[in-house]
Order: sequence, then structure tokens, then C-alpha cells
Amino acid sequence: MKHLFIINPAAGKFDQTAALSAKIRGFCDGRGLDYTIRVSRCPGDCTAITREAAADSSFCRIYACGGDGTLNEVVCGAAGVEHLAVTHFPCGSGNDFIKNFSDPTAFRSLERLLDSEELLLDLIRVGPDHCLSICSIGLDARIAGAVQSCKRLPLISGNGAYTLSTVINLAHPLHHHYLIEVNGQRIDSRLTLICICNGRFYGGGYEPVPEAMPDDGILDVLLVSKVSRFQVASMIGAYKAGRYAEYPALFRHIRTQKLTVHCTQEELVNLDGEIRRGRDVEILLSDRKLRFFRPKGLDWSSSCAAPQRG
Repeated sequence: MKHLFIINPAAGKFDQTAALSAKIRGFCDGRGLDYTIRVSRCPGDCTAITREAAADSSFCRIYACGGDGTLNEVVCGAAGVEHLAVTHFPCGSGNDFIKNFSDPTAFRSLERLLDSEELLLDLIRVGPDHCLSICSIGLDARIAGAVQSCKRLPLISGNGAYTLSTVINLAHPLHHHYLIEVNGQRIDSRLTLICICNGRFYGGGYEPVPEAMPDDGILDVLLVSKVSRFQVASMIGAYKAGRYAEYPALFRHIRTQKLTVHCTQEELVNLDGEIRRGRDVEILLSDRKLRFFRPKGLDWSSSCAAPQRG
């Protein structure tokens, strides 16, 4: 078995390449593993490196060493490739996807990642792109689009960057007009945001649909109605905590495998923190799956166990 470690030097608050490389070499050399360390050079390079690995038919485990953006790039390169298995070795600021599991800290142990088990996970597809957890359009995507700039500010963490970006975006119009086609319905409305969930966490701890499962063959869609600035604080609090069912006038929950969002103007589309643009956006459950490995003994985290269907 081959092991490929892809390090993103831009993940987190500072470049951790030297420390991570030393840790990986010490671990792998001591166990006689067949391993390679690659360092990404620019956005999209993690995907390119993963596709290089896919061109070799040998079975390979790939460790995305960075944050959720790093994991997303690796996922895009590994989607549907049967001889590649992916995991997250977290060293970013958010590390949201692994919060789906009962002990996210276990992913920080190379020893535990070596003694692992595999899952076959669903993916969201938007055009040629894939993501593992969340796709969003509207206020939330505009917030995500400004997060990277906020992270560069001194003393601003992942959660802090998301909060600061939220405050900045509240100064602009909150809701836009959308026409949504889903499950044979046409929904024509002004909305604050549209969130499509395969996983549960993003944005430094937001959990809009607690029962969303990355392996259940369904997408959980949350439509957030037009709100005033006076409603934003209560809306965001309920949205972050997954309490959408308590506010049926604000939130509409739909379960589907496909939807199309027609926008009156070009909109930002957030794919696990990676930003795209579009006006007619088709979002669907991909026909490609992802082989994902996790430390043995982990289960899905507890809030999945008590679903609250909206």
C-alpha cells in the first residue's frame, strides 16, 4: 500500500510544512511504509496531485494535510476513483468535516489513521466540481467568499473569521430573488440563503441540518426565507444550532437528490469553502462516491442519533 501526504502550506495561520514533514517522516520511516510527501504550490494543486496519483493504478491512501479547503481539493481529485482512499490529517482553522465523527481529535494521530476502516461517502456535484459537506448560495456564500480575507487579519481564528465576515456582509442586501426547481416543484421567492447539506458542519461549527448524513444517499436542503436585519441574530443562532424545525416561518427543509437554482444575477456558490460563480446552478447527488478512511472505533457524532425531520 502507498501513502501520499499532501501538505497545504497556506492552511491555518502559518506555514506548517517543515514540522508536518518531519512528523510524517519520523512516523513512516519507523514503520517501513511506502510514502510520499507533496506540497501544494497554488490553489487547485492538491486536486492536480491527487489526479496524478489516480493515474497510477496502485492502491493509495491519501492524507489531506490542511483544512477543509485542502480536503475538498483532494476529494475533487479522488471522486469516483476506486483505488484511492482519502482522509483528513487536520491542520487548518476550521476542520469541520471531521466533526461529523464521534472523536475528531483522533484524526490528528497518524497511528490511529494507520489503523483505520473505510466508508463509502456521497458527494455533492455542481457542474464539474464536487464537495463533501455543504454547498450554499446567497448570504452564506457571500460570507464564505470573504472569510479568507478575514483570516489574514491578526488574532482572527476560523470561527472569528466567519463571524467577522458575517458582520461585514450584513451591510449589504440580505436577500435575492431565486427560482428553484426541486422534486417537481417550482419555488419562486426572495430568500436569504440556500444551503444543501451532505455533511453537517461548516463555517467553523455551523450545523444547519443535524440529521444530514454523508452516506444516506440524500441531500438535505434548507431554504431560509427573506429576513430583516432585526431578524438576523435570531435566524443565525437558530441556523447555526440546527433548530430550523422550531421556526417553520423562516426555514423550509426539503430532502432530494437534485435541485436547480435560477438566479436573477450571477451569484457566488460555496463548495466547502471553495467559491464558484453561476447564474443557473444545478446541484445534485453525484453518481461518484468517495472512499474515506477513519480511525477504527469512531462512529458518527451523537446528534445524528436523534433526527428531527422538518
